[in-house]
Amino acid sequence: MDQLMCKLLREGAILPRRATNGSAGYDLHACIDNPLTIPSRGRVSIPTGIAIALPSQNVAAFIFGRSGLGIKHGIRLSNSVAVIDSDYRGELMVGLTNDSDEDYTIQPGERIAQILILPIFTPNLIECNELPETARGAGGFGSTGKM
Repeated sequence: MDQLMCKLLREGAILPRRATNGSAGYDLHACIDNPLTIPSRGRVSIPTGIAIALPSQNVAAFIFGRSGLGIKHGIRLSNSVAVIDSDYRGELMVGLTNDSDEDYTIQPGERIAQILILPIFTPNLIECNELPETARGAGGFGSTGKM
């Protein structure tokens, strides 16, 4: 079984954990000493107090937002999805943006994001003059219809 090594970097750090057996991601917690308010339309970077070592170069860690924060409070990841490369060993930080008209306060230890470990595919790149044809071709942005 593969292992995800986690190093606690500061007091108050909480190991990532899955909320249920069916949870795809491990919850990341805010490692802050005091409540931190994200002002309306503002951004903050929140430390998790942990660093990780992924089990191989064939996986990467991806940080996603928590649906409850996004839907109920307008709090989302600042960069949509964060990618953690297999060779990164620094502290995991979570950038959050408040899209709502109200300030939102993050509490110490609050679950602020989730991390998933997913396989990656890194094929050799080949420069070419032509690409194979498909039925869709270069049609994009709604070219396949609405329904």
